Parts: sequence; C-alpha cells; structure tokens
Amino acid sequence: MPKYGWLKRLALVVVVGMTTLSSSGCQLLLWDGFLGTAFHFAGFWDTTPLIPVSPYYSELIEDAYIREERYEKVPVLDPIEGEHAPTFCQDPPSQDEVMRAMPNITSGGWVFLAETSMNNVRIVVEPIVDRIDDCRFFPMVGPARLKHCHYKATIYFDKTIRSGWPVPFSHKDESIEVVYIDHDHLIRCAGPATPQ
Repeated sequence: MPKYGWLKRLALVVVVGMTTLSSSGCQLLLWDGFLGTAFHFAGFWDTTPLIPVSPYYSELIEDAYIREERYEKVPVLDPIEGEHAPTFCQDPPSQDEVMRAMPNITSGGWVFLAETSMNNVRIVVEPIVDRIDDCRFFPMVGPARLKHCHYKATIYFDKTIRSGWPVPFSHKDESIEVVYIDHDHLIRCAGPATPQ
C-alpha cells in the first residue's frame, strides 16, 4: 500500500462526486441553483443564509424552555390568613411533569434497528413530605416560610424493544420507574397590621 493511498482515494471520490453533480442536472451547489437563491434571499432580508436544522434539536430547545417556564421556578405566594387557610400541599405533579422528570429510555435508538417504546403507562403519585419551616429572611424575597412538598411518583409501563434488521424480533417487558419530585415554594410571612 503506498504511503499516500488514502489521499488518492479521497481525490478520486471528490472528482467522481463533482462529475456526477455537474452532469446529473442537480443544481444544489451552483450559483444559479439553491446556493445562489439562499444568498440572494439573505441579502434581501439582511440576514444569514438559511441553515437547515434537524427537528430533533428544535424540539430539545422547546422542551428546555417549557421545563424552565413550568417546573423549574420557585413560586412566591402571598400569605393566606384565617382559620380556613390551607396548610397542606395542594398541587401534586401532573402527568406531563412526571414524564419529563423520568429518564428518557426511548431515545438513542435507530429506526428499524433498535426502537424502544413505552405502552400502557400508569402513574401513581404519593405525597411523602408535607411540612412548613419557620419564618426567615430570603434574599430577593424578604421574610418568608419555605413549604416543603415532596412526592413519589411510580410509573408502571410496558417497555417494548423492536428490531427489524438483521434479525427481526420484539421483546416486551413490564417495567417500573420511580421518580421523586419536589414542589417546594415560598409563602411570605404576614407582618403586623398597618395602621389606617
């Protein structure tokens, strides 16, 4: 094998590829084709040329924003006074929150080679901690009490692994996952009544 055999192969592949593209009618890389249209469009709108992005990555970004907006912020509630003030946790985690907190076992497979799916999902949510701390000072909030609401979510599902090639098979397994979710929030301390 010659010392620069890989360089000759690379040059051969490039030459064959350029010959095929130029004689096949494909105008992807020509200035009169897609490339020129993309740059003219970018010049008209004063922006960059179109960059193709996989829907997988845009969905990851959307999920990150949804998770931050709905589940990763600590709410600060106003004090509720009176004898009917609720002192127990009232907002158990939703099914969406439980599924987002669960490790994603269905990602990473190849279509027709190794696909994993979850079927017959059942979720059981149990409260495990429900307590409130004494009033203390929190930066950027002021005097408040920390309300601890912790939940244990048990997810029962049928995990199905399928493959279509080289040996077609399907395997179903009854699985259980346990996820712990915290719904801690702050409740402002009621101060003395202000004179009117």
